[in-house]
Amino acid sequence: MVKELKLEEFKVLYKTWKTGVPPLDHLLLGLLSWFEQKLLDNRIKTDLHEAIEQWETLHPSESVPPVYEENTDNGVMGLPEMRFTAPWLKNDKNL
Repeated sequence: MVKELKLEEFKVLYKTWKTGVPPLDHLLLGLLSWFEQKLLDNRIKTDLHEAIEQWETLHPSESVPPVYEENTDNGVMGLPEMRFTAPWLKNDKNL
């Protein structure tokens, strides 16, 4: 597997720091590609985090609490029944 640098800055660094000794050049390429991957991961995480925060400020979430029901009639084995149900499932006839 041949490692290739993705960013132009790292390609320029590799070309200027290249020694002509294959083992050292291979180590340099490995180090630069590792550092480049860490840098890209960090950029992606921060950009994604900022985009999520911006979206959440533009679209505030409306959290709906669960519905609590208590039935004191003869439930299972004659005991009262308590139930938490999500509001979007409350009117579902299959439950």
